[in-house]
Amino acid sequence: MAFKVFYDAYCHFNEDDGWALASHVALSGLLALFPFLIFGTALAGFLGANSFSDTAVHLLFDTWPSDIAQPLANEVRRVLEIPRGGLLTISVLAAAYFASNGVEALRISLNRAYRVAEDRAWYVTRLASLGYVIAAVAIFAAISIVLVALPIAIRFAGSRLPWLSDELSSIANFGVVGTIIVLFLGLIICHKWLPAGRRRVVDVLPGIVLTLLCWGGFAFAFASYLATFANYAATYAGLASVMIVLVFLYMVGVIFILGAEVNTALMKYRVLPKVSHALAKHGRAEQAKQKTVSEPQHRANIRR
Repeated sequence: MAFKVFYDAYCHFNEDDGWALASHVALSGLLALFPFLIFGTALAGFLGANSFSDTAVHLLFDTWPSDIAQPLANEVRRVLEIPRGGLLTISVLAAAYFASNGVEALRISLNRAYRVAEDRAWYVTRLASLGYVIAAVAIFAAISIVLVALPIAIRFAGSRLPWLSDELSSIANFGVVGTIIVLFLGLIICHKWLPAGRRRVVDVLPGIVLTLLCWGGFAFAFASYLATFANYAATYAGLASVMIVLVFLYMVGVIFILGAEVNTALMKYRVLPKVSHALAKHGRAEQAKQKTVSEPQHRANIRR
């Protein structure tokens, strides 16, 4: 059964140009990253979350290999330090629009993976993508506010409840665990509501868990590869950092789409026995009906 599911998922991934869609997701994601952070910093500053950029950098890059995350995080911080005026400026609004392109790339790939056709108007999906961008910024801003207030609350609680100091310190250093929780919830939202059609949470959970496990394994393997064998600078010179990020995001996109393909294959093989049983039941009913109709005719022929 497991072999059938993975074989079906991989075959459909190939048939629907999954490799090309993964490159589309990777490039769109990289192009949407900086506009998203620019728009997010402007909106978060308006909401009073001044530590948004640091929180976003940690949530986005803490699970990446350090050789990839560190140079990109430094460039992100350098870009976000440039003043851009208020929230409602042309550059910030344009940043929000370009950030939504990354969401649209995810939507297209998930529609293909779940084998559904988009039946919503283009402006509805675009507005929905902008809504996802704004919602992500609001969530990151809320997390940044909580992270600012959390050390103060922990120090206050530690002074009143000294016997809980160890537990409180472990809460303060949530690190990668918090990032994984945010990723898990984000994947549930993407798989359930981003593509067309309806799916239950239980239908998308297997692919999400598989995606997170494969992302973790690939990040470790890719970091080891970069440290041991890879020499991108000899091939791409000054573009080596960009190419490393693109290759990493490309494989992240492949794993993301394959997770959705696995969900679709599981739903398919879960439904097939029910369909076969229903067809067999219908066939037996038709045979019984034909037998009931033909028996009187058969008796009449015998009498003649």
